[in-house]
Amino acid sequence: MPTYRRSRAKVARSVFAAGDVAPREGGPARGRQELDSSGQVTYVSGHMPQSDQGQHEVGAASPRKTLILLAAFALSGVIFAGVSSYDFIAHLDRQVHAITCSIMPGIGPKDTSGASGCHTVLMSPYSSLLRDLTWGGIPIALPALGVFAFLLFRAVDLLLRKRMVRGETGFMIAATALPVLTSIVYGIISATQIGTFCKVCVGIYASSLGAFVAAIAAHILTSPSREKDSKGGIVSEWGFYFVEGLAMVALPVLLYLAFKPAYSDSLLHTSGLRHPEDKYGVMLDMHGKGQVPAVEVLDPLCPACKGFSERLSASGLGDQLQIKLVLFPLDKECNWMVGESLHAGACAVSEALLCAGDHASKVLDWAFANQEDLRARGGGGQSAVYARIKQAFPDLASCVGQPAVRARVNKGLRWIVANSLPVLTPQLFVRNQKLPDEDTDLGLDYVLSRVLAQGATAGEVQR
Repeated sequence: MPTYRRSRAKVARSVFAAGDVAPREGGPARGRQELDSSGQVTYVSGHMPQSDQGQHEVGAASPRKTLILLAAFALSGVIFAGVSSYDFIAHLDRQVHAITCSIMPGIGPKDTSGASGCHTVLMSPYSSLLRDLTWGGIPIALPALGVFAFLLFRAVDLLLRKRMVRGETGFMIAATALPVLTSIVYGIISATQIGTFCKVCVGIYASSLGAFVAAIAAHILTSPSREKDSKGGIVSEWGFYFVEGLAMVALPVLLYLAFKPAYSDSLLHTSGLRHPEDKYGVMLDMHGKGQVPAVEVLDPLCPACKGFSERLSASGLGDQLQIKLVLFPLDKECNWMVGESLHAGACAVSEALLCAGDHASKVLDWAFANQEDLRARGGGGQSAVYARIKQAFPDLASCVGQPAVRARVNKGLRWIVANSLPVLTPQLFVRNQKLPDEDTDLGLDYVLSRVLAQGATAGEVQR
């Protein structure tokens, strides 16, 4: 027994003689070593060896919670982008479909009237890319779907690791910055160019911002590694992640291009106008810059006509056309072909366009910009629309509402009947060849560019 006590005391003295272990260069002190009641060496004052301490800090709950939040925002982005892509792809059959327009997809009725902001954004020239190369183009939501799927994958991958390093969380900041910047650009476009917001798009914007903030928080809460990574190692790691991200973005795009319906050239062989001549004197020359003759049939208060005009302008193809306008107001006040007014007030606005003559484009731009107000006034009668027109264009006050201009509107409708046109707006005829009605929205760029190219080829053959 005396021998045992001396041996134990000797060990204790050797341990306590060491006291606090001196810190290693560039690292904190390990703390003090003591013996517990069983004679085992323990660390006190909450300190552990450096290697264990770093692991503990990296594995702390806070950065992992922010990564879970990042994964949740990425998942919501996948859902919103997936819903938007699905609605776009559904229209590739060139038919009209109901679309989702809710901040909570799956809850609430779909938009079947085309009056929602989501429908307006979908049919705008900004909803897809490369429209002149493939019918409808590539929906912008499809690459977004790939980006969010990649962010979700990377977040889950980090959560499954025992250690997290700041180099990887730094990459997550860079990766989540891309959808944030894209959201800012498209938010500005929605506010300034389209004039409305899509609720599903707003969900994508919110998901992008949430993922970005969560990535920053995870980076801040992740403790720096004791061993500094070389710049070459970080660059190669980021490069691998970048290629990985490109692959995940490219995959849905390539699948989309591989399986989307093909556009048949036979669809371009449509009939033209039976009597394209303007014997009634009802066509308005819009003084276009182009040389290709075209006739556009429209209702000035038709939302689809406004959207068509914006798409035609954004495509740049309208600059090649010399457009003459024929007015087709779908308003029972002057149009006997409709039992109910689809666009109340359109008759009065059509009169204003005819009265304006060479300045008709100015009146048309005004009518497009004030469609909702004019239709609301038209619901209460023509007089309210006439008053608004006279307020905006005093020079037309003596013309609108008069028998002469009303007769011209009527002659325009008879021109529609003489050419056996359907009760539909807009309609476009290029070189007396009708652009298919199904191709005046998403397929406009692709189909019109082919029609123009066919005409140019035919002209060269004739020469």
